[in-house]
Amino acid sequence: MPRLTRRRFLTTTAAAAGALQLGAYANPAAAQVPSSPNERLRIAGVGTTGRAAEDLREVSSQDIVALADVDSDLLEKGSARYPNARKYRDYREMLDKEAGKIDAVVVGTADHSHAPAAAMALRLEKHVYCEKPLTHTVFESRTLANLAKEKKLVTQMGNQIHAGENYRRVVELIQAGAIGKVQEVHVWVTAKYSGAVFTTGTPAPKNLDWNLWLGPAPERPYSEGVHPFNWRKYWDYGTGALGDFGCHYMDLAHWALKLRAPGVIEAEGPPVDSVSCPDWCIVRYVYGARANLPQVKLTWYDSGKQPELAANLKVQGKPMGEVFKSAQLFIGSEGMLISDYSRRFLLPEDKFDGFKPPEPSIPKSIGHHAEWLNAIKTGGATTCNFDYAGALTEAVLLGTVAYRSGKRVEWDADNLKVKNNPEAQALIHKEYRKGWTL
Repeated sequence: MPRLTRRRFLTTTAAAAGALQLGAYANPAAAQVPSSPNERLRIAGVGTTGRAAEDLREVSSQDIVALADVDSDLLEKGSARYPNARKYRDYREMLDKEAGKIDAVVVGTADHSHAPAAAMALRLEKHVYCEKPLTHTVFESRTLANLAKEKKLVTQMGNQIHAGENYRRVVELIQAGAIGKVQEVHVWVTAKYSGAVFTTGTPAPKNLDWNLWLGPAPERPYSEGVHPFNWRKYWDYGTGALGDFGCHYMDLAHWALKLRAPGVIEAEGPPVDSVSCPDWCIVRYVYGARANLPQVKLTWYDSGKQPELAANLKVQGKPMGEVFKSAQLFIGSEGMLISDYSRRFLLPEDKFDGFKPPEPSIPKSIGHHAEWLNAIKTGGATTCNFDYAGALTEAVLLGTVAYRSGKRVEWDADNLKVKNNPEAQALIHKEYRKGWTL
């Protein structure tokens, strides 16, 4: 497959944009379904510690047969639970050699390596579970969604809170009209990733293959402190607080209000740094009216920023922003709903005193990872498949695009095109280093 350069990206965007018209929960029948639901799947892992370790633990009821990690120390640590797993440094070598021996792949690397690893697995017709954000660029998200649809594979993005009980009950309240018609949402988080600086002159530790860790990212000498976690602060590898938590907190609004692609995105924050994600960012999204659904304005705040309403409104007698450090606030024509991962309140509280919620209509999840395993075995569905998760990730990443370009973004989702902002269009994808493909 030829290397994906920026030029090739621009010439193939229209084809790759291809309509993603599956419903939010649609998932085509699996390409490879075991002959029995009791048959154990053979799973390979890309990444072995941190979130990858948790993901592997959640699917360890199956056979973990191969593991790849660019850090030999982490590979030894992460593989200790799976003594029979074959070990690799380069996931490309693993997927190539293990292609005939595995059914599915779990991707838990730094963000910049999500897409090339997942795309390779999908092209090999392996079911994929990939951590959030699904990808590092908007174009990568659309590519993975299209590949999953084309290959009829079972996919799931790792925003595991989607399987939580509270999110389900919030969706029911919103969709039942408990607070009327919702056209405004505020989402805020405390997470902050900033202050990234590249260093030089220090050799990479012997346990780390820095060249493999860089993967598709630009060539650069080893920089202390990037691996294994602080990469989230760097534009080359992560997308800051918005990329890390947007797929968790904006997910609820996307689900409850059936949102997909925003039409207009504007962002503000401190002056853009070419290396580091910002000290804070506020992004204003406008989602156009859809069939029987109104326009929605969603505003994102990170790094401890909050809307003015958070200080002015009260929850249980205290300022909302004190009670909810990170939250989603839905503003409807008949009231408001404030929520986080585990709590929800209808506001004003005196108006909803004695309110009887609708009967549960969304069944309890069997578990976010269990959904994926079960869907592979039965040909069933997952709730965060790459169609739904791809659209969510695109919206999240468009916020970073608007911030970094410094201008309003008018988005043509059908054609993966920024209609008004060439600087933003250049950020929809990136050129991969030689030897790495999407």
